Amino acid sequence: MILYFSGTGNSEYVAKRIAEHVDDKALNLFQRIREDDYTSLESQKPWVVVAPTYAWQLPRLVRDYLKKTKLEGNKKVYYVLTCGSSIGGAGKYAEALTGEIGMEYMGCAPIVMPENYIAMFNVPDMEESVKIISKASRKIKRLSLKIIDDKPFKAKRGGKLASSIINKAFYTFVLKDKKFMTLESCNACGKCVNVCPLKNIELKDGQVKWKGNCTHCMACICKCPQEAIEYGSKSAGKWRYNCPVK
Repeated sequence: MILYFSGTGNSEYVAKRIAEHVDDKALNLFQRIREDDYTSLESQKPWVVVAPTYAWQLPRLVRDYLKKTKLEGNKKVYYVLTCGSSIGGAGKYAEALTGEIGMEYMGCAPIVMPENYIAMFNVPDMEESVKIISKASRKIKRLSLKIIDDKPFKAKRGGKLASSIINKAFYTFVLKDKKFMTLESCNACGKCVNVCPLKNIELKDGQVKWKGNCTHCMACICKCPQEAIEYGSKSAGKWRYNCPVK
C-alpha cells in the first residue's frame, strides 16, 4: 500500500503513479492526520511512504502518524520523498523510524518536483513545472520496478548538518504562522480551513485566523481560489503552485 501526504499535489502525483506501476492502492493520509485517526492498516504488498521533504527530513506530522499507526501484513517499508533539489540525510532518520516501529527499511529515494515552498523560494512557471514532472516520471517508474522486484533503493548518505541542526532550527524558528494574512479579496469561502491538515485555521466572524500550529505545507496559500492569502511579503507576486499534472 502506498501511504501519502501532500500539500500542493507533488507527493500525491508521485504516489498515484507508483500505485499504477506496482498495481496497489494509494491512501491519502490527509483526513487521517487531520482527525487523529490511528486505526491500524494492512497490506500484503510492501508499504511505500510518499511525502514532501521538510527541512531535509520526513515531515514530523507524517513521522508521528507512522509512530502511532500499526502497519500489519508486509513488514517492508520504502520511502519516496519529493523535494526541490535534495533530501539531505533524510534516509538516516527514515531508517531509524522504521526500526522504531518494528518494520524493515528498504531505502529512501528523492524525487525532484517543482518547488512549492513559496514562503521562502520562487516557484517555476507552468511550462518549467511540466518539464520537471516529466523528468520525475521516468525516475518514478525506475523506483517502482525496484519495489516490484522487492529490491531496496540504493542507499545515499549525506546532508547530515541539514537534516539535523537545520531541521531542528527550522521547526523551532521558521514554522510559524504569524506572517500569514488575508487580503481584501478574501471572500471567507472557508477553503483554507478545509485544506489544513492540522486544523490550524478557523473562520470567525468572516475573518480567517491561524492558531499557531502550522506545518508550512502551503496548502492554504496555494489552494485559495481568490489568491487572497499572503505570507508577509515573501509570497507577493508568486504563482500559487498546485501540481499541474494529474
